[in-house]
Amino acid sequence: MTETEKDRDILARTLWGEARGESLAGQIAVAWTIRNRVNDGKPKSWWGEGYIGVCQKPYQFSCWNKSDPNFPFLSGARAIPFREFAQAQIAAEQVMAGKVPDPTGGATHYYAIAMKTPPVWAAKAKQTLKLGGHVFFKDVP
Repeated sequence: MTETEKDRDILARTLWGEARGESLAGQIAVAWTIRNRVNDGKPKSWWGEGYIGVCQKPYQFSCWNKSDPNFPFLSGARAIPFREFAQAQIAAEQVMAGKVPDPTGGATHYYAIAMKTPPVWAAKAKQTLKLGGHVFFKDVP
């Protein structure tokens, strides 16, 4: 795999782990939060470098935590269901190639509405979008 193929694969795996129950539009929104972190303009970004670094930054996308039930699928120890992964791959490709605009308005964060209590950071951040099961934010302190 080339670096771009690896980046796209890791982004698609992250989308599957974080948003597999979402529509294509919902996965595209999650992908844009990752792209916004990748393209933050800082030479040594806190988020990590490139798609792989951002997606696999410890404790940022819980699906990559070794204790998360999604991790065996993301690491390749178990197979991701083809149809679910195909949609995540489409979302990853479209966002990385710039084929779809950013529906999140520059969001770098989101959380799942299913969480009983929103994260502390959400109280002082600017909400930019609510789509499917996620709420998106920028300007997070």
